Amino acid sequence: MIHRVEEDTKPVVAILTMHDSERQFRGNRQNFHEIIKTGKDKGYLVYVVTVRDLKLKADTIRGFISNGDPHTWEQRMFPLPQVIYNRIPYREDEIKPRVRRKIKQCILHPHIEIYNPFFFNKRKLITWLCKSQLTRKWAPITKKLKGLPSLYDMIRRCSYLYLKPEEGKAGQGIMRLKYQKSKPMPYRLQIQNNKNSITYKSASLERVWGRICKETKGAPYIIQQGIELTAVHGRAFDLRLLVQKSDLGVWGVTGIGARMAGTRSITTHVPRGGTIEDPEKLLPSLFGSEETEVILNKVRNAAVHIAKQIEWGCRYKLGEMSMDLGLDTSGGLWFFEANSRPMKFDEPSIRKRSLERIFDYCDYLIEKQVN
Repeated sequence: MIHRVEEDTKPVVAILTMHDSERQFRGNRQNFHEIIKTGKDKGYLVYVVTVRDLKLKADTIRGFISNGDPHTWEQRMFPLPQVIYNRIPYREDEIKPRVRRKIKQCILHPHIEIYNPFFFNKRKLITWLCKSQLTRKWAPITKKLKGLPSLYDMIRRCSYLYLKPEEGKAGQGIMRLKYQKSKPMPYRLQIQNNKNSITYKSASLERVWGRICKETKGAPYIIQQGIELTAVHGRAFDLRLLVQKSDLGVWGVTGIGARMAGTRSITTHVPRGGTIEDPEKLLPSLFGSEETEVILNKVRNAAVHIAKQIEWGCRYKLGEMSMDLGLDTSGGLWFFEANSRPMKFDEPSIRKRSLERIFDYCDYLIEKQVN
């Protein structure tokens, strides 16, 4: 039996995801449970809804709410949301025509606000940043991988490259290519393999290209200038930022963490062997306390400008994003990636603020609707 939740004066937010025939819905249930709990504490009615059940012309829709823990979910009828928080977890779901149609309907709906409607594309992110004189300085040289000639052109310009899937996430499918002229087999291709990497050495770029084709399997890839990141004990690290909008609709940095590469990994992603570190402990050992504060302020300032530029570029309403920024060995700042569906931050203080700021921005969106 499905119970009906009576509409009252509470503002209503729906977490959007996909239907799952075995588990009712997809996504991180612990995350959804914590979002619902934070919303409840802030006076919101929050529930999970699937694309299939989101009937925009109905008075009430079928959704899910957690009963005190993330493992027990009850199906009920809820009022239409005022704000939709998009947490569709996989790109392959989002590109389905029926899903894109539903998201477009939400965007055009006169009484519903949806933010972060689509995943980002790595190549488009760099294109948007390069449209601004302010943000282009943080973007590594990036080109579409169009075949061996494009790879040859880039390796001539930069002897250190990364090859990344345009639609990838969490470090999946990333490769690193280095050209070391003095070596008898100068081309070194490293391929990420779970928490380790495999290195292929070759005397010719043509042979390397054959291996790359096997790995990419025709998926769209970018070639990106490699940056020599700052390292501690031989392990490179970058900075992971969460950028969210406030109750005034203004971008701000919720928190900064650091992710250090595993000893045999070519990325800093935790699922690939990376570790979580505190930037306020890492940076002083390299730059000193005073310079660390200067660097962190520069990082925060850059992140806000980058978020604004990405929102301008994509032309959709955004409310949050995670961002990977790196420091080179001279302390220079570089942008690597942004994600419109940030994963949970493991740092407790960042996590708590991030949950609260979801609803700060919902406050702003609902206030706009009323006025």
